Order: sequence, then structure tokens, then C-alpha cells
Amino acid sequence: MTTTTIYLTRHGQTEWNVQHRMQGHQDSALTPLGIQQAEWLAQGMQGTVLDAVYASPSLRAFRTAEIIRGERNIPLHAAEAFMELGLGEWEGRTSEENEVTHPDQYSYFWEDPIKFKIKDSETFEEVKLRALAKLQDIVAAHRGQSVLIVTHTVVIKVLMTHLEGRPLHKLWDLPYIHPTCLNRIDFKDGSHEIVLHGDISHYESDADEV
Repeated sequence: MTTTTIYLTRHGQTEWNVQHRMQGHQDSALTPLGIQQAEWLAQGMQGTVLDAVYASPSLRAFRTAEIIRGERNIPLHAAEAFMELGLGEWEGRTSEENEVTHPDQYSYFWEDPIKFKIKDSETFEEVKLRALAKLQDIVAAHRGQSVLIVTHTVVIKVLMTHLEGRPLHKLWDLPYIHPTCLNRIDFKDGSHEIVLHGDISHYESDADEV
């Protein structure tokens, strides 16, 4: 039986994460801690064989991918399908501002994601469709290999929800997707096994401290 292993992680902490600003397709730089988080995962995966890396082209994700790849002589591909949920007019604004201006949609975002849609935004379902299609392409193209994907919270949540067979309205159930937490899925001839989900054992400080 052939096993294809997918490692899935989120980018490191960013400046807008600290400010509680919603990023979506916009971007902000990794903080010093965000760089450290990527380095922790790089160290944690130092002995892991990887055949390729795919990353969202957002700089926060692509830079995280570069750090984790390290000195491995393997390709790093930008994949737009793994970009964060497009948040339209919410992007660059704080969570509190968006809650005040769109209280119903803010509630939907966290409590009933299926209903979420604001001006110029994507839906959670649209993100799932694009990310899942790309994931399936990667599994097919890298049969028997190990691949790292560096992406964003919502992308990881919709993919893991799908792989667990959970309904979309339970998207935000635990585990929490910390920066650079590690998820691992083994695909074996039409079936899959979730080996890691939200793992932060590579952290050198408690998650509550970072």
C-alpha cells in the first residue's frame, strides 16, 4: 500500500495578528515571534524527509515556508488555492470594528460559517472547494512522497473539517490552529488517516505565553 504524507501548517504570527486585524488576501509581516515559531517547526521537522513544499503566495505564508524548508534542495511552489479566505471590506480592520459595523455577519463568521458573506468576500464553502481541489491534485501528483503545505487558519480549518467528516457549522471546534501548528494526514489508496491535528509539541514556550 502506497502512503502519501501531507504536512499542513499555518504561517507564523504576524503584525496584524497582534493587532487583531483581519488579513484575508491582504498581508502583514511576520513578527520576531512569528519567525521564531517557523524556526521551531523547522527544527522539529529537521529529520523529516520532504519532497516538495507548497505555500500560499501571501508573504506571511511564503516566508514561513522558506524558513521551514531551510537548506533542503526541494521545490517551493506558490499556490493561490491555499490563500486565506478573502474578507472583502473587513480586511485591514480590527475584529472589534467589524463586529460593530456587521454584528450579524460577525456572529455568522464564528458561530454559523455557512451563512457568512459580506461585500467582496468569499464564502467558507468557496475556500473549501478551491483548497480541497488543490490538495487532491497534490496527493495525486506526489504519490508515495511527503509534501509540506503552508497556508492559513481558515484553509486548514475547512480542510480538516472535511477530512474529519464534520459539518461546516462545527468549523471552529477545537483544536485551535496556533501559528505553525502541525497537521499530518496520510493518504493510502483512497483512504486517509489524520495523524496530527494542531500539534505544537515543537514549541519551546507554552502556547499561552506566545
